Amino acid sequence: MGVDVLQDLRTAITEFDTDAALAATRQAIDGRANPLDILAAVTAGMKEIGDGYANGELWLPELVGAASVVQKVMPLIEANILETGTAKQSQGSVVIGTVSGDIHTIGKGMVSSLLIAAGFEVHDLGTDTPTATFVDAVQTYHPDVVAMSALLSVTAPEAKKVIDALEQAGVRESVKVIVGGGAITEEYATRVGADGYAASAPEAVDLVRALLDRTQA
Repeated sequence: MGVDVLQDLRTAITEFDTDAALAATRQAIDGRANPLDILAAVTAGMKEIGDGYANGELWLPELVGAASVVQKVMPLIEANILETGTAKQSQGSVVIGTVSGDIHTIGKGMVSSLLIAAGFEVHDLGTDTPTATFVDAVQTYHPDVVAMSALLSVTAPEAKKVIDALEQAGVRESVKVIVGGGAITEEYATRVGADGYAASAPEAVDLVRALLDRTQA
């Protein structure tokens, strides 16, 4: 039963079926499946979609659909991990949010889901995130990376405000900062003092990996 339900969960993610994914997740939890095996099934499904998108075999709607499913099931899995006291090996910790004044969530959601699938611990601050909330999150979670998204040209300057606030709080040197979204360019990222820029969700995951590899080298 355990293997079948986990395969059902993976398939539900690749077929963008939220109801089936939630049902399989609950069934796996009720059947006392190892929480890390449940997480691995989610990871495998999201990775399959992410790889297909990166290779040009799938398109943005598929990536958005799978990311939406993952965002629905992850709270159940995270709660189960906490309840059972199961330790998961993290590739690193990321705080992510859409900047203040910007309520766009799709891009941030895809990055968050792909990071989770890649084994990162993700603290998603949501949309329209005040500068102070980013700073508080860094001080609370001590992440390796802060990721910010801005889809509107009028909200792009908020990224610099966050970086400046991190410096004023004395925590800028403790984290890598990456930015992305429709209102951000690589030139702008460099100008405001970010450590990197990603134009797409898969590129953001690769960027986080590369930055942490350099830090650990």
